[in-house]
Amino acid sequence: MPEQKLTPEQLIKKAEQPSRDAMRLHPFYRGKVEVTPKSCIRNFDDFAIWYTPGVAAPCRDIQSNPEKVWEHTNKGNFVAVVSDGTRVLGLGDIGPEAAIPVMEGKALLFKYLGGVDAFPICLGTKDPDEIIQAVKWLQPTFGGVNLEDIAKPKCFRILDTLRKECHIPVWHDDQQGTAAVTAAGLINALKFVGKAMDQVRVTMNGAGASNIRIAHLIIQAGIDPGKIVMCDSKGTLHRGRTELKETEPEKWALIEITNAQQLKGKTPDALKGADVLISLSRSGPGVIPKDWISGMADGAVVFVCANPVPEIWPWEAKEAGARIVATGRSDFDNQVNNSLGFPGIFRGTLDVRATTITDEMCLEAARELARTAEDRGLREDYLIPTMDDWEVFPREAAAVGMKAIEQGKALITDVSYEQLKEKAEKIIKLARDEAQCLQREGFIKLPDA
Repeated sequence: MPEQKLTPEQLIKKAEQPSRDAMRLHPFYRGKVEVTPKSCIRNFDDFAIWYTPGVAAPCRDIQSNPEKVWEHTNKGNFVAVVSDGTRVLGLGDIGPEAAIPVMEGKALLFKYLGGVDAFPICLGTKDPDEIIQAVKWLQPTFGGVNLEDIAKPKCFRILDTLRKECHIPVWHDDQQGTAAVTAAGLINALKFVGKAMDQVRVTMNGAGASNIRIAHLIIQAGIDPGKIVMCDSKGTLHRGRTELKETEPEKWALIEITNAQQLKGKTPDALKGADVLISLSRSGPGVIPKDWISGMADGAVVFVCANPVPEIWPWEAKEAGARIVATGRSDFDNQVNNSLGFPGIFRGTLDVRATTITDEMCLEAARELARTAEDRGLREDYLIPTMDDWEVFPREAAAVGMKAIEQGKALITDVSYEQLKEKAEKIIKLARDEAQCLQREGFIKLPDA
C-alpha cells in the first residue's frame, strides 16, 4: 500500500514535534553528556595506580618527554567545543548559558558518531582577544578545538589567528563544517540533475560566515566563481559596494572573484534563471517565497538550510518547480547538516595527530561523503548519507587522515587508508555499543513514550 501523503498542516505539525519533545526531555535528563570511567576499577587498590602515588610516574615521564602526553592521557581524543553564545542556530546572541544545550548536543554527536570525547565550554566573554587567549590556554588538555556559534565578523579573525598560532587543530564548524557538507550535497545534486559544476549559475542568499566559507570551498570543488552571485541583506555583492573593502573584507574578497556580470539587485533578481540556490540566511518559513523559486532554471537545486526552520518549506519549493530540495533538518529528506562532517573529520584529524584542518582536508571529506552516497545509490531524496549510514564516518575519517598526511600536516604518517578506516570503525563502534549498553542496562533511563 502506498504511503499516505501528508497535508501541509500535518507536515508543519510534524516539523514542530522535535521542539515539543526537546522541552520535555531536556529537563528529564538535565543534560546530555557526562564523564564516565575509561580505565578499570577492579578494587580500591587501583586508585593507587590511577591517582597517587602511582600517577607520579607518568607525570614525570611526560615532563621529561612532552610527546608522551599522547600515550599516557586521553588528550588525543579530547576536543573542546567552544562558544560565546553570540550566534546560536537561528536564535542569535542568546548568551553562553543558553548556548549550553547546543554545545552539549554537539558533544553527544561527537561521541556517538565519531567516538570523540568532546566537552562543551561556553565562555563568559564576547571579546575576540579573550576568546583567542582562552583557547590557547586550553591547548595542553585538548587534541583539538571546535569553535561554534560565534558571530561574524570576529569569528573570521578568531579562526585565522588560532589556526596560525595554535599547535593543535582549531576549526570553526559553522564555516568549515557547513562548507564541507554543503559541497558534498552540491556535488551529488548536480550529478543527479545532469549539470556540470563549472557551468551552473549559483545564487547564495545570506553572506554570513557559513555562506562565505561555502563559496570558497565550492569554488575549489569546481564551481566557476564568476557564475556565483552572493546576496546579503542589502542586495547582491558587486564591485560598486566599495564600503565593504574596510568594513567587511571577507565579503570584498569574494566580490573580487564572483558575479562576473556585476548583477545589481536583490535575491529574487539573482535567482532569475539560476541553477542553484544556497541559502543560509534567517529562520523561516516565508523568507523565500515560492515565486522566487519559480523563476529559477529547469532542474533547479535548492538548499534552504537556515536553522531551526528552513527559509521555505521543502514541499513548497517542490511545488514551485525545484527538482532537488535540501535543508538542515534531520526530519526532512536531504539533510545538509554539520553532523555529517565534524565527527568524521575530527576522527581522522585526531587519528593522524594532524596539526591543523586545511580546506583541502574539508574538500576531501566532502568528496568522500558524496562517494559514499553514490555507492549506495543517488536518489532525488538521497543526495548525501544520513546519520544512520554510520559507515560514512570511518570512510570520511580515513580520507581526511590521508589528505593530512599528503599535505605534510600529520605527525603520524606510517598508516594506510584501510588502517585508518579500520581504526575509526573500532572506535566509533565502541562508542555506539557503549551507549546502547547503558540504555539496555538502565543506566540511561528511557523516557515514557
